[in-house]
Amino acid sequence: MSLLFTPRAVGPLTLKNRIVVAPMCQYSAVDGVPQPWHAQHIGRLALSGAGLVVIEATGVEAAGRISWADTGLWNDEQEAAFAKIIRDIRTYSDTPIGIQLGHAGRKASTNPPWIDRGGPAPADKAWETFSASAQAFKADWHTPTALDQAGMDRVVAAFVESAKRADRAGFDLVELHAAHGYLLTQFLSPLSNERTDEFGGSLENRMRFPLRAAQALRDAWPRTKALGVRFNGSDWTEGGITPDEAAVFGQALHAMGYDYLHLTSGGNVATARIPGDQPNYQVAFAEAVKAATPDANVMAVGMIVSPQQAEDLLTQGKADLIAVARAVLDDPNWGHHAAVALGQPEGLPVQYERAGAAHWPGYATARALADGSVAA
Repeated sequence: MSLLFTPRAVGPLTLKNRIVVAPMCQYSAVDGVPQPWHAQHIGRLALSGAGLVVIEATGVEAAGRISWADTGLWNDEQEAAFAKIIRDIRTYSDTPIGIQLGHAGRKASTNPPWIDRGGPAPADKAWETFSASAQAFKADWHTPTALDQAGMDRVVAAFVESAKRADRAGFDLVELHAAHGYLLTQFLSPLSNERTDEFGGSLENRMRFPLRAAQALRDAWPRTKALGVRFNGSDWTEGGITPDEAAVFGQALHAMGYDYLHLTSGGNVATARIPGDQPNYQVAFAEAVKAATPDANVMAVGMIVSPQQAEDLLTQGKADLIAVARAVLDDPNWGHHAAVALGQPEGLPVQYERAGAAHWPGYATARALADGSVAA
């Protein structure tokens, strides 16, 4: 039996396999409301063969969106739109669907990446941004307002309210976004946190606000549903977050009752050189957290593109769950193809079975052409 296709308990949720589709922003919402694009996108991922799908970073307040085209979950219209998408998916797929809740902090108020390379939003679409310190992400970006106690209270309350909406909308899981240079990372990293109060300086102080938000989310989200967290193992810049610090943060979250720890990196320093073209380039961070918290569910991500690669990481004990992202955009049937590659039942919807390995004589040829092992 392939480990990748062995079921795994994630808190109260049992996944049919260890494949997780990681959150991927679509920058296609209107006033935070998901659109028909999101319905087809999430529905397609729900048929990918993955054990879990987590949808894109979703702002817990209007100021928390990355761009003006991001999804949000702070009002009734947004909640209703998400609820309809989930209801419709449940008519054809039982794949668990999660949502990533986050706040972009100083990296908010931008364009989608295909407009002006995702730079600051124009004046008619921009809004005030917030961070741990009044330090801009880039020299030509807006300078954020350093959060005071009232601002922190507001953000924590927004996470709680969004969690309640996610529950009512029918999501099976919430993932707290504490990665990629967004607000909670801005507190965690000494490169973006210049505070001299109880929220800055030592690791204990820098963790204080992120852990407060995490605890509030833990208290608000039902124990009958799964709760995870994504956070950075490195800033890829000297003086930034280290794997050892990430391990301490992960231990605190695990003790708090988070059901998985999802390790990623980068996004907090505009000039950082990230080896994103290298296979497994972030796996060492998951491995470090797994070693420090062996009884936690740890998720690895980062240029994991082949089924055997994913299988090997599990058998080597470097992680318990494997997240894939762009590989699933490239191949929406990645999970089904991985099953065949590892000798497991394909699991296609019955409507698609005639295009599977068991029924289509051209399957092997088609896959060989797709992966380049034979020429056309």
